[in-house]
Amino acid sequence: MNTPLDRITLDVNVKAPDFNLIDVYDRPVSLAQLKGKKVFIAFFRHAGCPFCNLRVHFLQKHYLELKAKGLEMIFFFESTKKVLLTSSFHKEISPIPLISDADKTWYNTYGIEESAAKSAKSHLTSFIQTAIKAKLNGLPMHMMVEKESIKTIPAEFLVDENGIIRKIHYANGLNDRMSIEHIYDFADGKSTSAASDRKSVNGFIPKIGFKA
Repeated sequence: MNTPLDRITLDVNVKAPDFNLIDVYDRPVSLAQLKGKKVFIAFFRHAGCPFCNLRVHFLQKHYLELKAKGLEMIFFFESTKKVLLTSSFHKEISPIPLISDADKTWYNTYGIEESAAKSAKSHLTSFIQTAIKAKLNGLPMHMMVEKESIKTIPAEFLVDENGIIRKIHYANGLNDRMSIEHIYDFADGKSTSAASDRKSVNGFIPKIGFKA
């Protein structure tokens, strides 16, 4: 578990920590096997988090188009494999690799933050509207179980064809995510700084030219 005192964050333009893991669908997943492709890595909270499930739901809509541009996705959740596979929604995330990291090994390696204050602020200011949207989309939403933490704050990374981190987004709240324009610009070989950094509720409300 990362505390404010011992948390080590990653920097851009350095090699992304490689991993050799088995996803919840029993498939091997590693950055090494994806060399030559761009990769979007996302660290989510628990399987019942409406903020994260809405983000996953949004990214799934862009998966095939981004894959055609040479960008792969890898999703990490802090829930156990058993918990993830009790949900039909998470079962259907495949073909995107879905990795269970209940011990937070890779959350710690990638510097994922734990903040009670940021989590509380997000719940107080936007939980109700987020929960309603999740329910309308038929997405799972339930309390935490086992080692899941209410303090986990999401993060997203863009890694280039040589395994170098080119963009990092350590969220400032549960509804703060990387701009979809940045992801498309990266997939298209454009500078990720060219896209606007405008914020929007839940981090995935449609921006220029994109539909949720």
